[in-house]
Amino acid sequence: MQNNLTFTNGTNLRIGTIYGIGKNYSKHAREMGGEVPKDPVVFIKPAASYVEDGGKIIIPDISKSVHHEVELVVVISKECVNVKSEDAHEYIAGYAVGIDATLRDVQSKAKAAGLPWATAKGFVTSAPISKVVPAEEIGNKEPLFSLLLSINGELRQKGNTADMERSVGKLIEYLSEIFTLQSGDCIFTGTPEGVGQLNKGDNVRAELVDQVSLEIIIE
Repeated sequence: MQNNLTFTNGTNLRIGTIYGIGKNYSKHAREMGGEVPKDPVVFIKPAASYVEDGGKIIIPDISKSVHHEVELVVVISKECVNVKSEDAHEYIAGYAVGIDATLRDVQSKAKAAGLPWATAKGFVTSAPISKVVPAEEIGNKEPLFSLLLSINGELRQKGNTADMERSVGKLIEYLSEIFTLQSGDCIFTGTPEGVGQLNKGDNVRAELVDQVSLEIIIE
């Protein structure tokens, strides 16, 4: 199993905890039948859910409805505790595009019963992540990115991180007040609208436009 994130400059970083942010785009929150909450919705995927570019999402037998969620992924460079949003860029190793694969039927049952989302969000192969673009190559302290996801050549999701309800800096500030973020930790920052079904045999391509892409097969 792959344990290292690969950067576009050839360097590597051991992957740590994967933090997911729910309902960070208002249109996606509404398409899921809700609104943007007062505080961020946070869930955690284990490192074992990571899949590198060119890998596979393996659908577990417990689900009949797996959805794609394309997201900007932020990789943490060093220990991060009580960091203010304006200083967050100093703790970012780089940026990638990821797919938060979600067992939607399992998640819906958990929501209805008031139970955690761990099974729906954290199954093995649920977190494909592209190669990581080093932060110093991006330059801006709070860069904006366009996101695309296509299935078998058909565009399914399109969004821009300008539409996030909470910026990368705000997310790092919030998370670092609660958790000790460490080198190699990843933050999935939320998905724009347009999530939908993945089926076995699908070829999925996600893009951080003009930066990096990710190609995954569904099995």
